[in-house]
Amino acid sequence: MTREAIEQLFDRARQGDVTAQALVGQLFLEGKYIQANRENAIGWLRNAAQCNCLYARDLLNEMLSQPFNPNGQHQDRQDTQPGNVPVADNHDYMAELNGLIGLDSVKQELESLRNLIKIQKMRVEKGLPNTNMSYHMVFTGNPGTGKTTVARIVAGIYKEIGILKKGHLIETDRSGLVAEYVGQTAPKTNAKIDEAMDGVLFIDEAYTLVGEGSDYGAEAIATLLKRMEDNRDRLVVILAGYTNEIKEFIDSNPGLQSRFNRYIQFEDYNADELVQILRSHLKKSHYKIKRDAFEWISEYIRTKVMTKDENFGNARFIRNTFEKIVQYQADRLAMLSNISNDDLMIITIDDVNKLK
Repeated sequence: MTREAIEQLFDRARQGDVTAQALVGQLFLEGKYIQANRENAIGWLRNAAQCNCLYARDLLNEMLSQPFNPNGQHQDRQDTQPGNVPVADNHDYMAELNGLIGLDSVKQELESLRNLIKIQKMRVEKGLPNTNMSYHMVFTGNPGTGKTTVARIVAGIYKEIGILKKGHLIETDRSGLVAEYVGQTAPKTNAKIDEAMDGVLFIDEAYTLVGEGSDYGAEAIATLLKRMEDNRDRLVVILAGYTNEIKEFIDSNPGLQSRFNRYIQFEDYNADELVQILRSHLKKSHYKIKRDAFEWISEYIRTKVMTKDENFGNARFIRNTFEKIVQYQADRLAMLSNISNDDLMIITIDDVNKLK
């Protein structure tokens, strides 16, 4: 696999391509083309598995059931890693963040946080008093607005500036923390936290931990708060979910309220940004779209944005749209007797106007 191919694979994975995420996890696991890294393998495979990728789920289950034993001489391959793969020690996480489409206010918030942490560390080095600050955060906003992607970058930034040793991201939700029977929730929550030690634990839709007719969710919260205190130098927690629901959830619990005081709002993408995201998907997958098809799909996206409801998927909607376009192109090409290389790359009006 060439360096360019690996870089393209990582780009697709960061943009949310589930298959690419599974393959990136496999690369980290095997250590053939990049340096093996168990934590990153788990992170990428878990993300793909949570998106119902059966291959990633099987690989992850197999991986967690046996000791880490990557194939290949990965210890001697550091000099062959692609320069912009995020596991490299000199990876610029802020550059990766700034390279994302949209998210202007998020980028400003995280740049400000990074500056604050760096200056506080300089103060300590100069013998000045250290201001105790919380590194935990709350990401608020609708689905598909980049919260998980940014959380992974935040984990890398924290590693870069010395807050965390590993800087990996462990994603979970209620199902990963709360058990069905008495006495099982605390061990389950502790096991998930153990995975995240020296990294970031990302809890999506955290407010679902309460309000389902049992006190098991409350047990998970109590366990989490205790571990956040006991391991405050080794664990960062990011809670994520809808804006109003998660604020109500945190405000209802003094323990959560005292530990989570930094909120970052992820706004919905506007139509132009969603068009850019679609173009990015097309470019990364080596598709070329004809002018009339691009004009049609751009208007289609603007109409969807104007008529969106609370369930609108933002970047996930674009990913689904992209996959439908690719399917429609495949259906069209399958009817041809001779298919050229250009045919395989070109998206026509007939490939987009079937969208509803």
